[in-house]
Amino acid sequence: MHKALLIALALGLGITAHAKKNCTDEPKDKWMSESDFKKKLEAEGYTIKKFKQPGTCYEIYGTNKEGQKVEIYFNPVDGSIVKAH
Repeated sequence: MHKALLIALALGLGITAHAKKNCTDEPKDKWMSESDFKKKLEAEGYTIKKFKQPGTCYEIYGTNKEGQKVEIYFNPVDGSIVKAH
């Protein structure tokens, strides 16, 4: 019984992890450049400690303008937040 539960949890976590990395269906030539995107976020008060591009998202680890730690997935086309931790 425990094995079945572990498999179910693993499959569920895999689906969740995959889902958060689908931020847009637009081709890369429609995406904001990384440098423009970073400038936009910094102008909004974010400090970027780590920048990643998993799947079809831009992802940052850093702090918001209040100094709170954030991990945020963004749509790379319009910069909207898709998922935040």
